[in-house]
Amino acid sequence: MEPIEKDFAESLLSIFDNVLLTEEMALSKGYFSDLSIAELHTINAIGPYEARTMTETANILGITIGTLTVAVDRLVKKKYVERQRDTKDRRIVRISLTRQGKLAYRMHSKFHRVLAKRVFDPLSEEERKILTKTIEEIDAFVKEQYKKYSNGEQYKKIVRDDTEV
Repeated sequence: MEPIEKDFAESLLSIFDNVLLTEEMALSKGYFSDLSIAELHTINAIGPYEARTMTETANILGITIGTLTVAVDRLVKKKYVERQRDTKDRRIVRISLTRQGKLAYRMHSKFHRVLAKRVFDPLSEEERKILTKTIEEIDAFVKEQYKKYSNGEQYKKIVRDDTEV
């Protein structure tokens, strides 16, 4: 591996680690210190708008409905999520964010918006396009590797909707 490739690989790992550590630190010291990163990602997958079914949400996260049920149970207990039975088909359970859940969603989204703005602000339009294309290519490669090593299991789709609630 050439030195520039080694530096790039180390930078990618550092970015990944530091984003996770920063999110964890911000959670532990902030208003939402009772949430874990996994719970925050569940809140993100549920989204701030229309109620989702448990199946839709589990598919977005790439987890089983049973695993999601455990996570939702905790979030309901903490008052971030509420469950409702479908009015037409009582077998269907819909989940949505409470007011507190929507606030947590917005705060988490803000972290990502601030990060993107900080990276993009000093760049020209052409540099932004190049960076975005490069990141998309890295993302596609990582997804390809995930499929390769997970025997074709569904890749976790992270829903990102950074519009204000």
